[in-house]
Amino acid sequence: MDGLVELNLYGRDYEQELRPLLRAFLPNAEFDVNHYEAEEEPMRDLCREEPKALLSANAAYDWSFACILMEEWFRIRVYRKGELVGTADADGVDPERKAYRNRVAREIYRILSKETGQTLPWGILTGVRPTKLVYEGLEAGEARESIEERLRNEYLVSDEKIATSFTVATRERDILTGMNYRDGYSIYIGIPFCPTTCHYCSFTSYPLAKYGGLTDAYLTALTKELQYLGGCLPQKKLQTVYIGGGTPTALSAEQLERLLQTVRDTLPMEHCIEYTVEAGRPDSITARKLQVLKEYGVTRISINPQTMQQRTLDLIGRRHTVAQIVEAMHMAREAGHDNINMDIIIGLTGEGPEDVADTLSQIAELSPDSLTVHTLARKRAARLTTQKELYEGLEAHGVKEMLAESIAFCKEHDYLPYYLYRQKNMAENLENVGYARFGREGIYNILIMEEKQTILAAGAGAMSKFVFPAEDRIERVENVKSLTDYIERIDEMIERKKAFFENCTGEL
Repeated sequence: MDGLVELNLYGRDYEQELRPLLRAFLPNAEFDVNHYEAEEEPMRDLCREEPKALLSANAAYDWSFACILMEEWFRIRVYRKGELVGTADADGVDPERKAYRNRVAREIYRILSKETGQTLPWGILTGVRPTKLVYEGLEAGEARESIEERLRNEYLVSDEKIATSFTVATRERDILTGMNYRDGYSIYIGIPFCPTTCHYCSFTSYPLAKYGGLTDAYLTALTKELQYLGGCLPQKKLQTVYIGGGTPTALSAEQLERLLQTVRDTLPMEHCIEYTVEAGRPDSITARKLQVLKEYGVTRISINPQTMQQRTLDLIGRRHTVAQIVEAMHMAREAGHDNINMDIIIGLTGEGPEDVADTLSQIAELSPDSLTVHTLARKRAARLTTQKELYEGLEAHGVKEMLAESIAFCKEHDYLPYYLYRQKNMAENLENVGYARFGREGIYNILIMEEKQTILAAGAGAMSKFVFPAEDRIERVENVKSLTDYIERIDEMIERKKAFFENCTGEL
């Protein structure tokens, strides 16, 4: 626990930008945030002439941050247990929002890094897509040295992460350029059912034991939405289809076949270059389901152990064995699947670097075509957070060493990094990286991360993302998350998309 943290903001509001940065240094803190208006002239004068009247410590907090953020100047004071530990005053600051935000973030980073002895590998970058800056710079013809300098000096990114960003962004660009993504679109289909709920998960998912009786009704509603989506963009080619979840193979073999038949009947698949289904949980996989996936033209599947340590699997709520993981991989190969991804998570409860090294050693024997290495992110709605007292004293240790193990493993076994993203509250402020052997990359993963192509989404909790490249603009249309609401309100979900198409301006 990093104690109580007070954040006082006067004037310009940067809470959404500053809170993740503070959280990166103080991952287990509890926050109190206060906003104060500072627009009236007397208040502005008080801020400039007598800042101590506003920037005083509150000794009740372990950390107090007081920030006067006016149009072209700012004053920052940082207190630790009531004692002043850092200040930053600046006049003549560029008022443009991004430049101003970055300047403030750099000053707070400097103070916290000095006081805590920490550095963050991604500097002040707290967003989901850190490689996007590199991708866009390369696409605009900017020199590598210029992009590197910006990442290093403006965003305080480490040299190691800068190098990783260039490796990933270059591979992404090569793949997307080769497929002419501008002429296409993708479809995501969400199946929100799981055998059980893992303790780290906050996705829209419903355990079969309680909600299995709704699967057929859900597929009926989903069929209706897919019938509509199939004709939405006749001027473009459907290039990738991704069926995720939840766990799509939580459906019975008959239900899975029904779903894939619906895809075949309703979607224009003739130009589809990648068709992915998350087989996911090994305890949901059968030989018949793998055969169905192959018969209906699925080109890529995932079998996700997360770890090969049985005690960890039991602890995190995955009701399958290590032996079932091995069996599922062998069955998939026997069924003819030649593009299989596996996911692992580093930083899982109770694990250390030696556990990850053993997991990777066992995965080497299975030789998947791609490997996605996630770093544990503590989600607010996950059981790991809501019932954290159950996992006290079981925190992972050596997460950076775990990451180093995974990087070395992937290099040794010819897996190249091809996409990367981050989440809030990630262990050690690290990242998720997708590795693949050449030609086995997940194209949909790149499209969703780099936001280069419109993705239509069907299912409970699914969000369609409409990309307008000429305007550098993205619009979103969401479906309801509730399973029963989705089933009962499917016509409304379709109408939301119809209304968007009828009212949108610009070219997709």
